[in-house]
Amino acid sequence: MLIAAIVVVAGLVLWLLLKPGRHAGDEQFTGYVVSDDIYMSSPVGGTLTRVSVRRGQRVNAGAALFRVDPTVREAQTEQARATIAANRAQVEQQRAGLGHARADLAAAQADADRYGTEVRRLTAAQREKQGAIAQLDLDQARASYEGALRKRDAARTQLQSASAAISAAEAQVRQAEAGLTSAKRELSDLSPPAPAAGRIEDVMFKPGESVPANTPIVSIVPDGEVKVRFYLPQSRVNAYRPGRKVAIGCDGCAGGMTATVEFVANRPEYTPPVIYSVDAREKLVFLVEALPSDPRALTPGQPMDVAPDAAALPRR
Repeated sequence: MLIAAIVVVAGLVLWLLLKPGRHAGDEQFTGYVVSDDIYMSSPVGGTLTRVSVRRGQRVNAGAALFRVDPTVREAQTEQARATIAANRAQVEQQRAGLGHARADLAAAQADADRYGTEVRRLTAAQREKQGAIAQLDLDQARASYEGALRKRDAARTQLQSASAAISAAEAQVRQAEAGLTSAKRELSDLSPPAPAAGRIEDVMFKPGESVPANTPIVSIVPDGEVKVRFYLPQSRVNAYRPGRKVAIGCDGCAGGMTATVEFVANRPEYTPPVIYSVDAREKLVFLVEALPSDPRALTPGQPMDVAPDAAALPRR
């Protein structure tokens, strides 16, 4: 029995020394998968009429997600269109009035010029030939000239009013068009498309339920926002700068997966106070995030192994 025990212990020690896996000096860090989810909602509350996705489903950018009852917003859109049509008709009417005001001003100016010429002629004739021009004729010409000037000034005021009315009507048209744009935007927001390709993480409401405004209805895990997060000791942080590729692995994952370091924290965590002794420095760790080469194969929360190359990863 003693000899058998010695043989078993010797065999176990030999297996531990020769077993495949990490070699001395290999680096390996433990991490996990995280994601920055996108929460899709409607800026307008209402009844949820359709949900086009389910949890776990993959979607492409632009895919339909859900739809909130558009009845109210469609009515507002039609009302905005009707307001624009009415305001444009008002603009055309004001432009017609502006044309009449310009014609009246031109006629009044012509009368003023004609009576003014007559007044100047009679005045000059009276100076040259005293008594040859009756004072009554000159007074009547002056009265006609002053009346023409008053009509001209009134026509000019009317023209300015018509111009101001057109500007106001055109401003109302622009305001109505802005209202139509806003109504169309709100109508499209009732059924927003997926902003990026990814996986549906959760669906919070069912068709027929009332959805408050700006409340998440669907959450998406975008492919570009899936990251592997791990921590480095302070002695190795300078060796892992943004842009460096690392090997990653997990239970059940395919081999050959890699990730590219995207972010390295500029502050350590679990930091000892003030003075760093040798022992304290060994406790410093820095957060690192890397973008995986195949984000579709990973699930947020999944534990990950990270190493400089595939040879340093543990064999599973």
